[in-house]
Amino acid sequence: MKISNYEIKQSKQVKLSDYSTKDTAGFKSKDEAKELLEQNIEKMIELQDKLYAQDKYSLLLIFQAMDAAGKDSTIKHVMSGLNPQGTQVYSFKQPSKEELDHGYLWRIQKVVPERGRIGIFNRSHYEEVLVVKVHDLLKSQPIPQDLIDKNIWQKRYEQISNFENYLYENGTIILKFFLHVSKDEQKERFLARIEDQSKNWKFSAADVEERKYWDDYQKAYEEAISATSRKNAPWYIIPADKKWFARLLVSEVIVETLKKLKLEYLKLSKERLADLQKSKEVLLSQD
Repeated sequence: MKISNYEIKQSKQVKLSDYSTKDTAGFKSKDEAKELLEQNIEKMIELQDKLYAQDKYSLLLIFQAMDAAGKDSTIKHVMSGLNPQGTQVYSFKQPSKEELDHGYLWRIQKVVPERGRIGIFNRSHYEEVLVVKVHDLLKSQPIPQDLIDKNIWQKRYEQISNFENYLYENGTIILKFFLHVSKDEQKERFLARIEDQSKNWKFSAADVEERKYWDDYQKAYEEAISATSRKNAPWYIIPADKKWFARLLVSEVIVETLKKLKLEYLKLSKERLADLQKSKEVLLSQD
């Protein structure tokens, strides 16, 4: 599987209808993909340990999608087994009054992962150029009206790209995943949530209301991905009609990215190694 087939190159103009939601890269069975996913999780566990020990890089994973595309389950299945001490997960909901009284990147900056850690954003700063754009929510935010002009979205794309480049230049590796689900598949998943009592809690009537804005959201995603996919912070369009394939592909991207960092355990100095040997001798001499 070539992960480069799913990466959006810088300056590419994205049209989501050109990307299949059903693609499985030739994989024919869920079991086949599950086995490879388990192998990738084992690799991630080892690479995360080295990332934590080296303490130079951090990894930020950003998940965006339409409702019911599988963000929660992808995060759950792909990141299972990782050391929770080195993993931070944040879900961004409607901003609070305090958050609205700051620039929109303020709440994001506060939770960027520390060196050695993996940060996972379930939704992110991109909500400010998606739901805010689709529903024209800038009017209700305490922003000076003279700053909201026809170029506001282009300015925000530039601000986001500059912010992500700043993070990269300070050691944060960024991967952005758009889980690309079809409208028909979303409908089926909504119906399943209604019919399965154990999944009723996942369903909200507001989800049906948001479907009316499907085309507007598709356009907003196209514009945001086209404007902000960079070499140092790439977007990946992940076919998500088959959850098992989406999980496998996301894991492949993460493993390949971490491998490129050439992570290694820190090599101790001769003095430090000598100290360890002395400690060993002391321990062996004790009862």
